[in-house]
Amino acid sequence: MSVTGAGTTDVPSSTLADTVLERLTAVYAPAADPERAEPMRAYMKDVAPFLGLTTPVRRTLSRTVLEGLPRPTESDCTAIALRCWQLPEREYHYFAVDYLRRHARVCSSGFLPVARHLVSTVPWWDTVDLLAAHVVGALVAADPTLRADMDEWIVDDDLWVARTALLHQLRYKEHTDAERLFTYCLRQSGHPDFFIRKAIGWCLREYAKTDPEAVRTFLARERGRFAPLSVREALKNIGA
Repeated sequence: MSVTGAGTTDVPSSTLADTVLERLTAVYAPAADPERAEPMRAYMKDVAPFLGLTTPVRRTLSRTVLEGLPRPTESDCTAIALRCWQLPEREYHYFAVDYLRRHARVCSSGFLPVARHLVSTVPWWDTVDLLAAHVVGALVAADPTLRADMDEWIVDDDLWVARTALLHQLRYKEHTDAERLFTYCLRQSGHPDFFIRKAIGWCLREYAKTDPEAVRTFLARERGRFAPLSVREALKNIGA
């Protein structure tokens, strides 16, 4: 029902997904605004075409799509997400991310390969970050054995998979595994890409809201290993 080791998608049969996709395309497409679509696409560095739906408009339309529909199963979530990802326009991907955020609790650890597929397919921060914090993070919190998968993801050659591992604890607060967080940051401290360096600073800054002294102590010891961007982001709200 998920994603094979070869990376090919297996979309499960789902009557609910049939209904959602039929409604979704029927409601979203007529509301397209080509004048807005091009600037939106440019802002997202041409990662995907856009319909031109602003966030308030899209959310209003999504409520219409979902009105009266039952709670999904994990198989329904898989089918809806994968089918939305097969559509080119980015707003369909946003719909899938919002849907998964809303129903993450119905998904088991078996959903992780699907989440990885979504993270690594048409990847950009606008979908990856929400999937990391709200979907992958929820899966790992519910099944701590998935920490072993995160240990593999953090050293993955795909920077978006590695970014997901960095950010998956973003909402954990006092439940953060600080040792694992700091280890992940160190493992990617020399990464040349902006999105990894930014993620290091972001996840440290977020944990600093819970334990600022731990973050200060960590950076006092290790800051020489990090890019200035990472350190600056980490210390933004707590000072050196």
